[in-house]
Amino acid sequence: MNSNQFIVIPANQSHIDYAEQICEEMAQSAKARGTGIARRKSEYIAGKMLEGKAVIALHKDGRWAGFCYIETWSHGQYVANSGLIVNPIFRESGLAKSIKKRIFDLSRTKFPEAKIFGLTTGFAVMKINSELGYEPVPYSALTQDESFWKGCESCVNFQILQSKEKKNCLCTAMLWNPVDKQKKLQNKIELKQSAKERLQRMKKKQSLLKKFQIQLKKTIKKTHLF
Repeated sequence: MNSNQFIVIPANQSHIDYAEQICEEMAQSAKARGTGIARRKSEYIAGKMLEGKAVIALHKDGRWAGFCYIETWSHGQYVANSGLIVNPIFRESGLAKSIKKRIFDLSRTKFPEAKIFGLTTGFAVMKINSELGYEPVPYSALTQDESFWKGCESCVNFQILQSKEKKNCLCTAMLWNPVDKQKKLQNKIELKQSAKERLQRMKKKQSLLKKFQIQLKKTIKKTHLF
């Protein structure tokens, strides 16, 4: 099975019937991983669908295959792509990567100036984030919104987070900062332009040198004639 067998689209009102199934699978997955992440209610997931802040993956036969939603913090300055889940029968198909890419694009469209971040212990998610351009950062670079950190209270590692004064834990913090990306893009453009200008100067020098060599040959030839 491969990702071509699925469609990954922004969720809407027509997908609300999947909310309960999605919530149940999120809870079971968290339990299996031992993370103790708080269970979301189906009304919350349905709300994300209605707000246009979620992505759903469906198999071509109509079965629910995966889901992810957007959360905002610090008045929209920070965005998190949360609740990534893939239906167990469709795992190992590369679907998680497709969902992460789609929810990332949706986040950039809806909140173009926001910093997109994530906290995870999963290597697979870290790898996908890295491919999308996220970079590891200290916790201090994340939102300091208390409502975000309150969501960590149900995690089995919350005491570690508290003992570290929310400066570190077992999760790796990763961030996609549009300001940094714009600076890097601008630097890249400037370097490319600089290289182009150097090449043009080099070509001009070569052209002048060639003209000089031609003129020198003509002068030498005239000298030999006399």
